[in-house]
Amino acid sequence: MTRLDTIVAAATPPGRGGVGIVRVSGPKAPELAAVLLGELPPARQATFASFRDAQQQPIDAGLALFFPAPHSYTGEHVLELHGHGGPLVMESLIERTLELGARRAQPGEFTQRAFLNDKLDLAQAEAIADLIDAGSRAAARAAMRSLQGEFSAMVRGLTEAVIELRTYVEAAIDFPEEEIDFLADRELSERFRSVRAHFAAVLESARVGRLLREGMTVVIAGRPNAGKSSLLNRLAGYDAAIVTPIPGTTRDVLRERIHLDGMPLHVLDTAGLRTAGDIVEEEGIRRAQAAMERADRVLFVIDAVADPQGLAVQEERARLPAGVPLTLVFNKCDLAAGLSAPPGDDGPPRLMISALTGAGLTELRAHLERCMGYQSVDGGAISARARHLESLARARTHTAEAGRLLEERRAGELVAEELRLAQQALNEITGEFTSEDLLGRIFAGFCIGK
Repeated sequence: MTRLDTIVAAATPPGRGGVGIVRVSGPKAPELAAVLLGELPPARQATFASFRDAQQQPIDAGLALFFPAPHSYTGEHVLELHGHGGPLVMESLIERTLELGARRAQPGEFTQRAFLNDKLDLAQAEAIADLIDAGSRAAARAAMRSLQGEFSAMVRGLTEAVIELRTYVEAAIDFPEEEIDFLADRELSERFRSVRAHFAAVLESARVGRLLREGMTVVIAGRPNAGKSSLLNRLAGYDAAIVTPIPGTTRDVLRERIHLDGMPLHVLDTAGLRTAGDIVEEEGIRRAQAAMERADRVLFVIDAVADPQGLAVQEERARLPAGVPLTLVFNKCDLAAGLSAPPGDDGPPRLMISALTGAGLTELRAHLERCMGYQSVDGGAISARARHLESLARARTHTAEAGRLLEERRAGELVAEELRLAQQALNEITGEFTSEDLLGRIFAGFCIGK
């Protein structure tokens, strides 16, 4: 894709620094280099030069790098000027390039041009921003995997599997006179099962990557005076919430951002769940329920002295969102000597802690790290965003619906349409694959004339 305009921007953060970089991309980059430097530097070689203004007076002196198209980050001619990192110097260099015909780049426009020129796909482009914004080493490693194309390869693998299913089904539709009922083929059902398993694996890796990037949202819920605010204070490391023996002290949702071994965690303290005493507390409980609906996990805090069997969670089950994982936290273990968390019978995990003394907090933090996928980071987590998860989930839903239509109705056209929608959802992640490619795959993948 050819663009006629040339863009310029500082590639280093604002402020004072030892080195500052001005980046230029576009067809006028060689011409700008010749005027600014006196000559065009050799390709991909750092060249010391004086950067000159319109009166041929030096603005600065430093290194110049020229990357001819298409072998550059954006796929266009790129010029980089590495000078001293003062704000006035950087702005003077930018203003000089503007005089010579460039324009100021929009946010993300260099990476946008790299995508438009097929230097990287959408998932990789987003991984660049994730790498820059990474708040932990684990998140940085995950972003680097995505930037190197691991997530894109996963998505392409899923897309290939969906395309194979679609071509198989559409071949059966286009050639109904064949004696073999392709839609009743057991192999086709096996392929659907295999694709569903593939979706589950990619979604899990993307889910962990999203948590690494954005952080896990944990809502602390439970009955009044169970120790919810005390637990928030203990996790935050300071008195973020007011703690009193008066039930209903917490009326609104309190939010704190903390780190577990460098991994971001958003902790929300909520109003105690009970029959509201007034309109303010009623609104607090409503907000608590809304926060739980959006959470990645709910920590349901139970007073281990007053409720050693954890009956509160059963009584409040109707208020707890069904689709959000739950952990039962039995608090005040320092007052319940010898008491242990009752067996869960394959229910939610159960932990014993004391928010007052800090007992059990190490186990709670380890539990939250496991929930975030911390133990599996080195196993292949990739940087992912909410939109990636939404597209993957939508593609999986369409594929599952295609499988249902195949088994129940043998409705080839409907199956093919659901698979087309699944492919379109996957396409939104990377921006790859077009409908024209499908025709070539049908003829190349099957021996139609036999």
